[in-house]
Amino acid sequence: MTVSPLRATLKRVFRLENRRRTPRRGTLEHLPDFSRTVTVYLPPGYGGERAYPVLYMQDGQNLFEPERAFVPGQHWHLAEAANAAINDRTAAPMIIVGVDHAGPGRIDEYTPTRDPKRKAGGKADDYGRLLLDELKPLIDKRYRTIAKDASIGGSSLGGLVSLHLGLQHPDAFRAVAAMSPSVWWGDRAILREVDAFAGPRFRLWLDVGGREGAEALRDARSLCERLRARGWSNADLRCFEDRRGDHSERAWARRARMMLEFLFPPA
Repeated sequence: MTVSPLRATLKRVFRLENRRRTPRRGTLEHLPDFSRTVTVYLPPGYGGERAYPVLYMQDGQNLFEPERAFVPGQHWHLAEAANAAINDRTAAPMIIVGVDHAGPGRIDEYTPTRDPKRKAGGKADDYGRLLLDELKPLIDKRYRTIAKDASIGGSSLGGLVSLHLGLQHPDAFRAVAAMSPSVWWGDRAILREVDAFAGPRFRLWLDVGGREGAEALRDARSLCERLRARGWSNADLRCFEDRRGDHSERAWARRARMMLEFLFPPA
């Protein structure tokens, strides 16, 4: 039976549209030769000669794999969020590096000052050296990265250490995600750090949940105000309040796509 040219054209168009509707997925890899578990998300279409910006995220256990999350099954769905934003072209493709925390040493690594009462904290700068001097060179060597286009992010204490390292190394990180950051740590030392900041401004996502408590809301709003006082504007700072959000992986998962879209706006 002869197929008419019009019918053949329509079949080709429909096949093309079906392919376009099929969402492309990124892939996950684990670094086999690092001092702790590191999970690497490679965006859809990774390959060829293209190079990508990199986002270094804390608490890697909670980002991609439900069986490894702090509460099993409650993870960030970060790969799915990235896939959706990249496929919809609301975010530029990025590589995401999830760095597992140090277990009992998490509170030490993720805090910039020591708390004598808790007898913990104060090793954030050591952790920063691990990221910048050991992990980042390995990632830049193994993957097609834009070496000068690195960002950092996390939630809770992971958000605190990400903001601290962004303020300490504005030449190394072009963007920061501080999700529900633990502003309270060290008598709110991070606020004084912002007040003293004199470096170049970086792109910054800051959020908090409305159900995290009055103190957390006040702290996040104070942090936002102080950042604006240091010169951040709507162009490079997003302060977002999630009215229904609590302090949980589930809440951060809801905001993950928005965070990626702000940090990596499409070209």
